[in-house]
Amino acid sequence: MTETILANARLVLPGSVMPGALRLRGGEIAAIEPGSHLPPGAVDCEGDLLMPGLIELHTDNLERHIQPRPKVDWPHAPALVAHDAELAGVGITTVFDALRVGSAGFTNAINYARYARSLATELLDLRAAGAFRISHFLHLRAEICSETLVEELAEFGPEDRVRIVSLMDHTPGQRQFTDLSKLKDYAVGKHGLSETEFDRHVAEQQALSARIGAAHEAAAVAAAQRYGATLASHDDATEAQVATSAAHGVRLAEFPTTEVAARACRSQGIAVMMGAPNLIRGGSHSGNVAAGRLAEAGLLDILSSSRRCHRA
Repeated sequence: MTETILANARLVLPGSVMPGALRLRGGEIAAIEPGSHLPPGAVDCEGDLLMPGLIELHTDNLERHIQPRPKVDWPHAPALVAHDAELAGVGITTVFDALRVGSAGFTNAINYARYARSLATELLDLRAAGAFRISHFLHLRAEICSETLVEELAEFGPEDRVRIVSLMDHTPGQRQFTDLSKLKDYAVGKHGLSETEFDRHVAEQQALSARIGAAHEAAAVAAAQRYGATLASHDDATEAQVATSAAHGVRLAEFPTTEVAARACRSQGIAVMMGAPNLIRGGSHSGNVAAGRLAEAGLLDILSSSRRCHRA
């Protein structure tokens, strides 16, 4: 059996980083040896870090490749391959590609077109053809406040490698955008809405949520069970919202917006994820709790590359 030795590396191990060598046989780790010696035939890592492949649970990187500019739809096959190569290049070996399910109708000031099923099919076909370097799973972002969520969820099944379903409730005035002025900055800056269009958007979304929100949330929970996927909450802000998440069987909290919610997640055994941009910038772009603050309080379990995944 062929043996590969990676030596003179800094090995990242659970709880420590140490100089050492890694012996690989048959694609598996056969031995970990401390020290900076170079056995005959070893690859000299010259002190570089050597660690397990990273797992990305929530990223908008795929969306950025497919739509590099607003209203520009790039050919999907090369975009998917470029997305895969970019992740491999930064040490990510497994990705849960986030796709939005649930679109808003054209009466809304902000329109989100339907795309998840067709893009998922293209992605899975490329995977089956061996076009990717890393492992790809699907992360369906179920937009509760939308018109087509139930029928879009029905388009997926257990065979589609759906491993995460997140409950995304972007009803204006709560969760991520409790402060409507922050939502207004986002809507005006990204979509160019006027004052009148923004007010109409808020009213339409709030009315839609009141009409179908509870039913859509229940449908998303049921779909996750049908797929065999982990259920995630999104932007929990209060203890009551975390309690509801726990009752649904949520195991992962994406971007709780307050320390109160993060502490409630910890008490419920729900893992807390925050976005790396929040950590690097030193705070949330929406004025919510800083990832660094949660880390210092021992309330941060996972970092993801990005917290937004919208496609207009």
